[in-house]
Amino acid sequence: MIFGAITWEVAPEIISITESYGIRWYGVLFALGYLLAYLILTKLFTKEGLSLVILDKITLASIIGGVLGARFGHCVFYEPARYLADPLSILYIWEGGLASHGGAIGILIAFWIVSARNSISFSTLLSRAMLVVPLAAVFIRLGNLTNSEIYGIPTDLPWGFLFPNSINVVYSLESLEPRHPTQLYEALAYFITFIILQKYAWKTVKLGNQLSNRFISGVFLIGIFFTRFCIEFLKEPQVFFEKDMLLNMGQLLSIPFWLFGLILLLQYYKKK
Repeated sequence: MIFGAITWEVAPEIISITESYGIRWYGVLFALGYLLAYLILTKLFTKEGLSLVILDKITLASIIGGVLGARFGHCVFYEPARYLADPLSILYIWEGGLASHGGAIGILIAFWIVSARNSISFSTLLSRAMLVVPLAAVFIRLGNLTNSEIYGIPTDLPWGFLFPNSINVVYSLESLEPRHPTQLYEALAYFITFIILQKYAWKTVKLGNQLSNRFISGVFLIGIFFTRFCIEFLKEPQVFFEKDMLLNMGQLLSIPFWLFGLILLLQYYKKK
């Protein structure tokens, strides 16, 4: 063990069924995040007098749209040449490769479909989902931690993590050295965003006031994508072509989101 570093040797599988398949922590944490988010929204929808049928529809839409969008986003933004050469491998989700920005776009499209078919405001659906998505994102980043993936650059800070189970370390593509646990940095940022939104929502509902879609969306977009933009400076490039980029793909894709969030917050406070 390297002095001052935390060795992270948690196996990604809870139960190994075969050499290639098993029940992984990532999948369990992903499902747990969605379940908790659904339970919280159930209470909020009931308090606001919104239809629980609509909640079921946007929950299903977010799962389908999020997973498909995240997969296609990774294929298009990060490795287009690979997947154009072998389109069938796009379906191999178990091999890894999900982009949060693609997931966000997929969820937007799915919510638009639900909104159009049920005559309910798109902004209302989206803002209510934004109240709990940061919590789901916390569990997803913890899942990344169990997979020893999406970690940061080397560091000499006392909370640096050693990832001996990382694929890059196992196959000797990089040396074993303490690195920034950027999965935990993001998880913490997302959890703070979740707490801010929950405090606002329940306080507003308790007072009998209408929730502001602008405020919720603004806080969400800044809390998720601005923190992602900042933390990316501490991350290792996910794909080779990012090595010589001043801003990596994740940062470039984050900029429009958090800028739009800033505009929404300015509009909210100006109107208020």
